[in-house]
Amino acid sequence: MNGLNYDVIIIGAGSVGTPTALFLAQKGYKVLVVDRNPSPGQSSNKRAIGGLRATHSDPAKIKLCLRSLKIFSTWQETYGDDIEWYKGGYCFVAYREEEEKTLKEVIPLQKRHGLNIDWLEAEELRKLIPDLNPAGLRGGTFSPEDGHASPLLAIEAFYRQAKKAGAQFKFQEKVTGLTIEGGKIKGLVTDKGSYGAEVVINAAGAWAAEIARMAGMDVPVKPDSHEAAVTEPVQRFFEPMIVDIRPVKGSANYYFYQHATGQIIFCITPSPSIWGFDERETSEFLPMVSRRMIELMPRLKNIRVRRTWRGLYPMTPDGFPIVGWSREVQGFLLAVGMCGQGFMLGPGVGELLTRLVAKQPGPDDEEILSYLSPYRNFVSEEKLK
Repeated sequence: MNGLNYDVIIIGAGSVGTPTALFLAQKGYKVLVVDRNPSPGQSSNKRAIGGLRATHSDPAKIKLCLRSLKIFSTWQETYGDDIEWYKGGYCFVAYREEEEKTLKEVIPLQKRHGLNIDWLEAEELRKLIPDLNPAGLRGGTFSPEDGHASPLLAIEAFYRQAKKAGAQFKFQEKVTGLTIEGGKIKGLVTDKGSYGAEVVINAAGAWAAEIARMAGMDVPVKPDSHEAAVTEPVQRFFEPMIVDIRPVKGSANYYFYQHATGQIIFCITPSPSIWGFDERETSEFLPMVSRRMIELMPRLKNIRVRRTWRGLYPMTPDGFPIVGWSREVQGFLLAVGMCGQGFMLGPGVGELLTRLVAKQPGPDDEEILSYLSPYRNFVSEEKLK
């Protein structure tokens, strides 16, 4: 070791690692964050489209994201940074009986765990979003307290506040090994140095499985490429993020919203999945998603697209994150497999990790961790991916 010893080392300065560093540092821990990139948020975070929702189909993600929403929505008044938070809500639309059934079935669970959500019939939904295509519209769910923010502004804000609280960051350092003695974590080694700590958090995103193997763990996380785009800014004409979960050839679902600065930002979930680390844009994406979006909202047809991009979703077999302590190596903590939802989960997960390190569990933590355990059977499925 080179003498630089810490209480906690976090691998990854992204949507999970950076807010975790902030909360740990605020608790008085000496924290180091190591990242292979030159600055925070340079992997999946900067490719996120910015949606923030607690509208999920399981208690763990609902509760974590409710807390994240609280942090994002009060960030400017708490810390002074404008992260372009906008409370526009989320709307899952239904044009077929199958989607109507799925959406209605999860509402009781969502309400039971604190989500403000209701089913709106077609006429009521079109009052909320007048430009929806009325043909075949059955209705949809609306959760008004969801919203969106800028991933770039938010990660920079978390980073600045984490440094202000005392966290240290090492960029352009690739982790090459974990230091383990007697089954306990003692630190890690990078291509530029060695650092000691009795807690190491794996928040490495798409590279999480590679890091876990260094601890002798086989973690089922692999990257899936998703493509997104942004239009020119136009005057606001709708409020919520709109999600259409109808599967068609080439895509499982798609979603879009109008950002606080006027642009329409949209993304598609490919079907079948595109596994691997390829982040090159494709020629198929824009024609596919444009047809679906214009069919749903014809008013979009004359808006010009400015650019497209592609990012990595670190996926798990069941669509739920993996959060919890390793049984193989004491002191090795996993926060991986966010399945493309790291931005919305990050602050809530960061607080959870801080409670785990501090051995101060909250009232809901046992239930949350049971859903997200690294040792679960991975046979359930997220209904609102």
